[in-house]
Amino acid sequence: MKKTIMIALVALVSFGAYAQHDHAAHGDSKDQAQGHATFKDDKIGTAYAHYVHLKDALVASKADEAKKAASELQKSLTSLGNAKKATESASRISATTDLEEQRKEFSTLSNEMTSLVKASKLSTGSIYVEYCPMANNNEGAYWLSNEKQIKNPYFGDAMLKCGSVKETIQ
Repeated sequence: MKKTIMIALVALVSFGAYAQHDHAAHGDSKDQAQGHATFKDDKIGTAYAHYVHLKDALVASKADEAKKAASELQKSLTSLGNAKKATESASRISATTDLEEQRKEFSTLSNEMTSLVKASKLSTGSIYVEYCPMANNNEGAYWLSNEKQIKNPYFGDAMLKCGSVKETIQ
């Protein structure tokens, strides 16, 4: 009887250890499922990460944070040979704390970043090209995101969910 109980106990402990190990593996796939993209070229990956930081600052209507993020983006873009227009656009955003000016220039930056991202190769994940028809005085504007859920950088809380996914880059 004691032998049977010991075997059952060892089996339960082993199963618990296996379940914890398996659970850890699911964390990696969860990141990929949420769309956290990684690039084959670390330079574009770094620039994209700064772009997302900038977008998130605009979503939160934090002009000072957007200025800092744009400055970091500008620095990272200088290491890319084909990013002159994006670098100039990031520079213009980092030169002001006027949220409306930042958002207006973000449209130009997003178009440039979309071209750079499409010209690069993703290792994992997806990037969503999203669009708000009301941005820029109803001219419309695009942006890139790690997630399908719309969080509009052009209006922040005023119209947080205005927009739609127009394309998925994989």
